Amino acid sequence: MGIADGLRQWLDERFGWHEIRAFIEHKTVPLHRYSYWYFLGGMTLFLFVIQVLTGILLLLYYRPSANEAYESVQYIMTQVRFGWLIRSIHSWSANLMVFTAAAHMFSVFFLKSYRKPRELTWLSGMLLLFLVLGFGFSGYLLPWNTLSVFATKVGTDIPGQIPVIGKWIMVFLRGGEDVTGATLTRFFGFHVAVLPGIATLMIGLHLLLVQRFGMSVPPGVEEEWKTKPLEQREMRFFPNFLLRELMAWYVALAVLGGLAALKPWELGTKADLFASAPPGIRPEWYFMFMFQTLRMLPAKVGFIDGELLGVLCFGAAFLVWTLLPFFDPGRPGRLQRLITGIGFFALAYVAVMTMYAYVAK
Repeated sequence: MGIADGLRQWLDERFGWHEIRAFIEHKTVPLHRYSYWYFLGGMTLFLFVIQVLTGILLLLYYRPSANEAYESVQYIMTQVRFGWLIRSIHSWSANLMVFTAAAHMFSVFFLKSYRKPRELTWLSGMLLLFLVLGFGFSGYLLPWNTLSVFATKVGTDIPGQIPVIGKWIMVFLRGGEDVTGATLTRFFGFHVAVLPGIATLMIGLHLLLVQRFGMSVPPGVEEEWKTKPLEQREMRFFPNFLLRELMAWYVALAVLGGLAALKPWELGTKADLFASAPPGIRPEWYFMFMFQTLRMLPAKVGFIDGELLGVLCFGAAFLVWTLLPFFDPGRPGRLQRLITGIGFFALAYVAVMTMYAYVAK
């Protein structure tokens, strides 16, 4: 036995690589005309890895205090070699990750991939989407510029409208009654410790559930397969699907690199807590549909504050959407067509209100 064979056997005895290789060789992925939608989950994970790697590099120079945060980001962008590019990649990949995560959610919905027995897979995915939004919201404040500070004030005011616990949530998020240096420190802790830790556990759980139950086949394709018994229905995960997934990662990387190089993320001006809010304060694009809706509501709707009513309606809608697998009957019928129609309406509403928010200003 040669040295290479001996080393391979030694490693196999300790890591069980033989069983892992056998598992990978036998793993398959459904093959049909909608299979390309499966790439969105992997692209989201790929962008998350980029977030982690670039975030670690930024942490080498970033200082999470109101007196030094802005200057440390400015130093990264002007003095650190390729620092501007790393920050731009980090910011753009965060936005692309939100987009791919949301697109993945809607693709799972329209392909009915949340059906029994994949209810927990859907729930873990929804929790990951909320965590991704939390990453975006907490990271937005860290440069400590004027736009981020006042947008954070607006964003943390919204949960403050919730009856009974709203004030407590707002104070918890801000670390006090107002957005201050304590808020920055708190958001930094959320962004680099709390959220990544929870996200890592949820990603592991989500991947475990996907592996346990496999990738779902849309109901329409299942019906077609009953009439076409000889049609190929699956492909090997390795190397067939994995190579296709890698190509999707290359596309994401090309888009990310182009955006980061051609449209670098701007820093803006340093925040002044004693200055008045500048005009045109708005959240990031993925919160714009909620922001625009709340702006359009009247001050009073009957005896209820308009903003409070909007917050409660959004909360109820997110809860129902998260628990969607438990409402879907799992078979074609009037109720399932209604649920599909609601999904189309939700997608159209988010898209239209987001575009309207940028047009209306």
